Amino acid sequence: MIAKQVFYSGSVQGVGFRYTVKQIAKGFSITGWVKNLADSRVEMQIAGEPEEVAEFLIAITQSELRAHIRETSENALTTLPDVRSFEIRHG
Repeated sequence: MIAKQVFYSGSVQGVGFRYTVKQIAKGFSITGWVKNLADSRVEMQIAGEPEEVAEFLIAITQSELRAHIRETSENALTTLPDVRSFEIRHG
């Protein structure tokens, strides 16, 4: 298992970004969460087998969300997100 932290910037808030990411996640064996940040970016933490994580991230960039994403940055995490599914977090 691997874990990643991903930040998306652009027009990623107020466009159903988190909801769409959660819907996409249903097709993958991953866990994690997505939330809006005060600086208008979206943060996501995900965990799963390396191939599942990679395919999930590709699916996001190939979805209708690509029109809203200006920049993406990824960091490897040393600990897995403390969740059993994929969820939207608030605040």
